[in-house]
Amino acid sequence: MNLNIRNDISGEIASPTLLAGWPGMGSVGVGAVNYLRRHLEAVPFADVDMTEFFCHEEVVVEDGIAQLPAMPNHVFYHVPDRDLIIFESEAQVGGEGGIALMNRVLDLAQQLDVQAIYTAAAYAIPMRHSDDVHVLGISNRESMRDHVVDHGIEVLEQGRISGLNGLLLGFADSRGISAACLLATMPHQLVQMPNPRASRGIINILTSLLDVEVDLTEMDEAVEEMGRVIEEIEQRIRSAFSSMEGEGNDSTEELTEVDEETVPAKVMERIERMFLQFSNSPSAQQSRVMAQQLKEELDKWDLYGVYEDRFLNLFRDQ
Repeated sequence: MNLNIRNDISGEIASPTLLAGWPGMGSVGVGAVNYLRRHLEAVPFADVDMTEFFCHEEVVVEDGIAQLPAMPNHVFYHVPDRDLIIFESEAQVGGEGGIALMNRVLDLAQQLDVQAIYTAAAYAIPMRHSDDVHVLGISNRESMRDHVVDHGIEVLEQGRISGLNGLLLGFADSRGISAACLLATMPHQLVQMPNPRASRGIINILTSLLDVEVDLTEMDEAVEEMGRVIEEIEQRIRSAFSSMEGEGNDSTEELTEVDEETVPAKVMERIERMFLQFSNSPSAQQSRVMAQQLKEELDKWDLYGVYEDRFLNLFRDQ
């Protein structure tokens, strides 16, 4: 694994802050990091080559020509005229590769005398997509915990944070660097769908912590568009549920005991479980069975058109 320095910025910054993000539930954390990186016009200055830790499992075919897919990028950026570094990764990396990547991130952080690190992630809970987003925080030191509390962030007292957005805090502590992870609430039944509403909640806190300003128009539009998509899904489920009531349908029997308002959430949660079960199918035969069941479930609720791209991507990813 190589850390490639394209441009030495050590003379341009002093005791900077590092904002880091990896993909996760709802693309909440990395979505916020990506938005800030683009709107602060951050400039790339280094990247990490993770080639040795990735094994291609497919080729991409275009016009009958097969090629290896592009490797995920792991890039460091510098925000001009500010003591702010942004690290954005396109893939979660597990095992030895993940540890090696975090160590490279922290190696560079120490070289540049980084004083604080912020990451972000989703905190999936039972809620409606239109409910207010709450941002919680965890830290690796009491002083950092007190700092985020001063910015109006509620502390998550107990729990577990999986993935590199959380794990980096523990590794940063071993290097003597203060770090915090911001966690935005989002509906647990929508963890596989991008959630710009939660990302916006993270951005609102980060702009305060980092003392920066960004135009949120693009993010506001994404929130509105996602809201329309979710509302369409919920309305289709309600309509289908109403038409199936009284028919003795197995799918509706298990929903008769719940509040009608929660039916869309229950159905979406079941669909998410089926997507996950397909991804974890141990054999091609079981995958075919799961695909058929998932397709039938989507058709039953008149949702195939909404989920079509994601459904077809299941087969592209195999």
